[in-house]
Amino acid sequence: MIISFSVENFRSFAGEETFSLVASNRAAGHHEGHAVSIPGNEERVLRTAVLYGANGAGKSNLFKALSFVRNMALNTRGKNSGTGREAFRFGDDTDKPSSFDLCFLVNGQLYRFGFKIDDHRIVEEWLIKIDGKREKEVYERITSPDDRVTIETKGLKKAGGKMSALATVGGPPNQTFLATVRAMLPASDYGTELTNVISWFEDSLTLIRPDSPFLPLGQLLAHDINFLQFASEFLKASSTGVDHLDISKKELTEDELRRMLPESLVTDILNDIKEDGVGAVVSIGEGSELLVERTGENHYFHITIQAAHEHKAGHIISLKLTDESDGTQRLLQLIPALHHLKTNGGVFVIDEIDRSMHPMLTIKFLEFFLKFCEGEQRQIIVTTHESNLLDLALLRRDEIWFVEKEKDGATKLYSLADFKVRKDLEIRKHYLQGRFGAVPFLGNIDRLLEEDTCV
Repeated sequence: MIISFSVENFRSFAGEETFSLVASNRAAGHHEGHAVSIPGNEERVLRTAVLYGANGAGKSNLFKALSFVRNMALNTRGKNSGTGREAFRFGDDTDKPSSFDLCFLVNGQLYRFGFKIDDHRIVEEWLIKIDGKREKEVYERITSPDDRVTIETKGLKKAGGKMSALATVGGPPNQTFLATVRAMLPASDYGTELTNVISWFEDSLTLIRPDSPFLPLGQLLAHDINFLQFASEFLKASSTGVDHLDISKKELTEDELRRMLPESLVTDILNDIKEDGVGAVVSIGEGSELLVERTGENHYFHITIQAAHEHKAGHIISLKLTDESDGTQRLLQLIPALHHLKTNGGVFVIDEIDRSMHPMLTIKFLEFFLKFCEGEQRQIIVTTHESNLLDLALLRRDEIWFVEKEKDGATKLYSLADFKVRKDLEIRKHYLQGRFGAVPFLGNIDRLLEEDTCV
């Protein structure tokens, strides 16, 4: 679970801004089940957060900042590719380092991972283990102006000789040490701390963009009957017109696979499939996927998903997913998040959750999570314009966040818990009236309307 995230000098963020999921004392006694205890700490962490703001205010930039941190934590970079950071461009300090600091909970343990970065190098990097009020350095990395990487590994001494040797070498100056470890060492040599952190970024933190294509749902639907039933029932209960989902899995020959994909892609896939039980999934559009599995030898499958509609009693018509409404397609992209959170846990960050979806469906989506995905290690963070979510019967004050862009173009973050409001206040009405900020300024449009009336 994310406890807090701080970002500075990145896209629309100029000075440091902090997004905190720590439950506020001001909201104590309200929706207590929405927060869970932080181990070794008197504070609690929220399971949900909803971010509001005008177009261009910076909601999606917070999402992109988290995506950037995940990418830097896991992925290697080319020798001359720089760091890929995007500094705030409307100030005088575009050359100063950007800073990211993410505090999160994994397997009952708190960690802080972060770095300072310029266009060319990781200036500083740190991983800290938090036990109660004590912070223990796992490793600290510094890169000098001449690109010499120095790494102190006080907390990695039990990881073994390979880790020590890699720390001595340091790795590329434009790449995090965490990504270097992941690329250079087998998982068995990570040690407990890095195993926790890398696995959290790989498996627990999922970011869903508003323009995400169909996820590789076919493999999941074909192999998990419980998920297939869950997805079908959720679509049917959501008044999408879909009665159930039909899944077809047809085995192909290697020649048939090669006729369906570019030769270079087939070569890459087959080179990557080296161990039994490992597979690769390629989406080819319209709810179709190609799956390669190894069980002694390679097997190739064409998986298709169709939405079945009951035209009249006993008469079913099946449609390709691309023939479904944008709202149904968007919902199908998000259903795996609910099922995963209900059965396994994790953190899902969803940008523009309301894209193409009816307001009532967006509300029911969050209600389902809050009611049926209870417990630790389960968290949803969303950005939205859907004002119907601004309901204290649904959310706590500290779960509602606002994103506002100031006159200098910089994004500011703040919570509804920063305001003194009555528990029975109609939050939606006051938000739309501008009481809490984070709404578009429409003065120029009003003047245009007046001028047009006078013509």
